[in-house]
Amino acid sequence: MSDPKQQWTETIEADHSMFDLKLGEVWRYRDLVYMFVKRDFVSSFKQTILGPVWFFINPILTTIVFVVVFGKIAGLSTDGLPQILFYLSGVTLWNYFSTSLTSASSVFTANAAIFGKVYFPRLVMPITIVISNLMRFGVQFLLFLLVWLYYLNKGDITPNVWLLATPLLIILMAAFAMGAGMIISSLTTKYRDLQMLLGFGVSLFMYATPVIYPLSSLSGIWKKIAMYNPLTGIFECFKYGWLGSGDFSPVMLLTSSVIIFALLAIGTVVFNKVEKSFMDTV
Repeated sequence: MSDPKQQWTETIEADHSMFDLKLGEVWRYRDLVYMFVKRDFVSSFKQTILGPVWFFINPILTTIVFVVVFGKIAGLSTDGLPQILFYLSGVTLWNYFSTSLTSASSVFTANAAIFGKVYFPRLVMPITIVISNLMRFGVQFLLFLLVWLYYLNKGDITPNVWLLATPLLIILMAAFAMGAGMIISSLTTKYRDLQMLLGFGVSLFMYATPVIYPLSSLSGIWKKIAMYNPLTGIFECFKYGWLGSGDFSPVMLLTSSVIIFALLAIGTVVFNKVEKSFMDTV
């Protein structure tokens, strides 16, 4: 017979409302988030010679390719901005978003082994992903700052107060990647084909986002379509604030914010629903 004074410190239930996000429980597991972030960062450089230098190599090589292909050969407009700085700004933002989205979209399939052995709030994993990739973004953003300071000193750019919105833009990108990633991850527990198509889809999505071209270069129906892309307001605000040029308005950023947080809410609810039974299908 159990002691009537005994009290449980944790209660694990399989049946709970999919609208019960248990954010308080996620906060109690914040030390686990820190451990996962540290693990991801260390494992990125384990048994590599150059270590963190790889974070610089990727944006540098990508920027060079964009300058040659889209700047020199295709002759795409950069709104009169230095081509290297224009493409580097887009690459820096895109790398963070695409990496976070790709990683978050495989949360269930990639972590099925650990999910089946130990309990912790499953939301910990997508949160860990956007934070660990944020550390990589910080390294690449440092490269962008160095190039930015060079052109600022030359007087080729005229930044403005909107550059202070950068933390908000990062949060929006993280929320978008996390929300979309959780939806895709939930679907891939039953439909593995989506995981195969994701890489191709992300590549196409880059061309629907003003990474290699400014929004001002579009017109008509194509510009209207681009306006519904939540990343458009983010990228245009970043370039407008840091480089001083771009087709940006606060309404555009507000629209992106509403769409992104709606997607994040939907993604969290779907993720919360699937986590209760995904081990049966993975």
